[in-house]
Formats: sequence, structure tokens, C-alpha cells
Amino acid sequence: MAGQSTLDEAAQDTNTFYRRTLHVLSDAGVPFLVGGSHAFLEYTGIVRNTKDFDLFLRRSDMDRAMEALRDAGYRTELTFPHWLGKAWQHDDFVDLVFNSGNGVCPVDDGWFDHAVETQVLGMPVKIVPCEELLWQKAFIMERERFDGGDIVHILRSRGDRLEWGRLTERFGDRWALLYTYLIFFSFVYPSEAHRLPSEVLSDLAARYAAERSAPASDRVCRGTLVSRAQYLVDIGQYGYADARLAPRGGMSAEDAIFWTWAIDHVK
Repeated sequence: MAGQSTLDEAAQDTNTFYRRTLHVLSDAGVPFLVGGSHAFLEYTGIVRNTKDFDLFLRRSDMDRAMEALRDAGYRTELTFPHWLGKAWQHDDFVDLVFNSGNGVCPVDDGWFDHAVETQVLGMPVKIVPCEELLWQKAFIMERERFDGGDIVHILRSRGDRLEWGRLTERFGDRWALLYTYLIFFSFVYPSEAHRLPSEVLSDLAARYAAERSAPASDRVCRGTLVSRAQYLVDIGQYGYADARLAPRGGMSAEDAIFWTWAIDHVK
């Protein structure tokens, strides 16, 4: 019982840290959205114990956010200049997210226009829209982490309520990845296929058929968009272009090198 009491006290202290962080940013007038396990709970009802606390904000607000946190006694760092910062007090930290690790899901005005009001840790906040949550998670297919289970749970809970036009627009010319998850959903939940709009499936199926009849001449590997480790051989030895890099993607060569180096150096 003593051990459990210690764990409960630690959790309370960490939650106090999170609440204080929300207050600091709110008092500084920095717009932010709560994501991660709290947004996942809101949209699926699934509770997930995690030490991460993700706050999403525009890149243009990052400097102001980090200045406010430093003034409040936090230690801050721009961990990855293309997508992520962190703020600490003692052993507790928050992630300040303004893009995705692959550089293709920037936080823009649309995130805030469609945010959902709720309560997190007893405080009124806005959380990331369900469509953007799904969009970001779709690109996580590492050996050690695959968010496909999260996506099919989101689709099971919200598939008939999503703004499909906006979601499809978010994926853009990477629509085939969305189609992959819709097929995967139908495999996981064969009795729930009706939750997916038939017009969306028909549209994506037609796009896929058209693409197969006219294969792209661009020799690119999009695998680097879903895993920063597993497709390095394709761009390093097999001569494929890296889909993360401009003009195809949103990362510079320097960002990609740093992000790759961090596989074995940053947790």
C-alpha cells in the first residue's frame, strides 16, 4: 500500500505540473490545443496511461510559448527545429508540437478552427480536432510503434461523424495512406464497415484504379514518411528519392539528417 500511495502522489504532482503549464500559456495569451491520450480519450472513450502530455500550437507561437514558460521557471529546448519543443520542471515535461516528425502535418489555423472544447484535468481547454489527430497518427508505422490500432478505434467511434472532405483534403496527394487505413478498418471490424461513407471509399478506389493504370514516373520512396528508420536503405542504397524532402515534403536535408541521427540518441 505504501508503494501505491507513492505512485498516486507522484501522479498528482505531475498533474499539478500539467495544470500549471496550461495556466502559464493561457495567461500569456498563447493559443494551444491539448492532444495525445487526452484527445484520444475524448474521441474513443479509451483510457491510456501515459507520461506524455502533448500541446499543439502554431510554429509562429513557439517563441512566445517558450519565453512564457522560461519566465515561469521552466527549462525549455527546441528539440527538433522542424516539429517539436519541450519544457521541463524537475522530472516532469510537456511536448510542444507544431508539426509531425516527418514534416508533413503542420499545425495551422484549421486545427484551431475545428478544435473541440472539453475539460482536461478539471480545466476547460480545447483539444485537437479528430480529423487532425487521425491525420498525424496515420504516419506512425515504426517497428516499435504503430498507431493503426488508434486509427481504427477512432474510425469505429467517429467514422460516421468525421468531416471526410476535410480529412481527405488533409492527406492531399498522400490519399492512398488514408485508403490503406480504411481497408484495414474493414478487416479489423467487418461488422462496422457501414460506419465509413461509401462515397469516400468509391472515390479512393477510383483514384487507386486510375493510378495503377498510369504508374508514376517519379522514383520516390514514401516509406520515409511513415518510418524514419525502416526505409533508409531505399534512399541510401536503392536510389529512391526521399519523400520527406522539399519539394515533395516539408523537411530540409539538415532536418532529415538530424531526425535520422536521433533514432539512436534521443528518446
